Amino acid sequence: MRISTYVAGTAALFTTALASTIPHGPRDGLTAYNVTDSTCVTPKAIPELEGSKIRSIGMVLFRAFDMIDVFGTLDPFQLLSLTAQQMNLHLIAASLDPVTTQPLTMNPYNSSFFPVIQPTNTFDDDLDLDVLIVPGGPGARSPSLDKEIAYIKKVFPKIKILMTICTGAGVAAQSGVMDGYMATTNKKAWATMTAKGPDVKWVSPARFVIDGKVWSSSGVTSALDLVFNFIETYWGSEQSETIANMIEHAPLAADDDPFAAILGVEPTVDKPCEESSCE
Repeated sequence: MRISTYVAGTAALFTTALASTIPHGPRDGLTAYNVTDSTCVTPKAIPELEGSKIRSIGMVLFRAFDMIDVFGTLDPFQLLSLTAQQMNLHLIAASLDPVTTQPLTMNPYNSSFFPVIQPTNTFDDDLDLDVLIVPGGPGARSPSLDKEIAYIKKVFPKIKILMTICTGAGVAAQSGVMDGYMATTNKKAWATMTAKGPDVKWVSPARFVIDGKVWSSSGVTSALDLVFNFIETYWGSEQSETIANMIEHAPLAADDDPFAAILGVEPTVDKPCEESSCE
């Protein structure tokens, strides 16, 4: 079991190279950041698990979730359940009513382009979850997420991994369970989401951050990179590569985050230390 691309990438998150360059990619040439006063934080040890024991995955649903946050994240797991082992998915919401991606207010063109998804469980169900995933989306900004926040707080002590996608980190942070953990979130919504968790050790730049049982990704598509690191960690590189090749995705490293600079999010004081351990 190993955190391959994550451990290899954390050292680069806040290296002196940032003083003269921006993360590689088609956005080269942007103004660079100066990082002089950063604090190296040793990530908590990831849970010692066997992939074969990770069977039950829950996805929190709320109105106006982002589709890629949900389905993009679940797709590699679905392929894992077809190629490696038996797994169970629980789509968990406040009720069993279908959940729509339609925002409550943002629809200036009166569009009808919003899929709905049928939950399989409610927050009242006593589920034996191994992993809980919290997606983002416009709904993550809703002031009416008390039930979702309470559920995350309730199950956190029992689950093995909390995985937040995009602005889902802001939802989970409001429960208090991420206090003291390093995490990242969508850079476009950085100020709004980080304010929801003042005691979280927010990290930028970062495509994803792993700190113990809290695994968080940045904006939307970075969820794929977090999930593939998760699969590699607990099922091995061969299984991860097989599924990545099936969907034709080349997983990116934890430090591959040009969007922090593009969207004006300055490097944070806290950063993961170069080495992580697994006990």
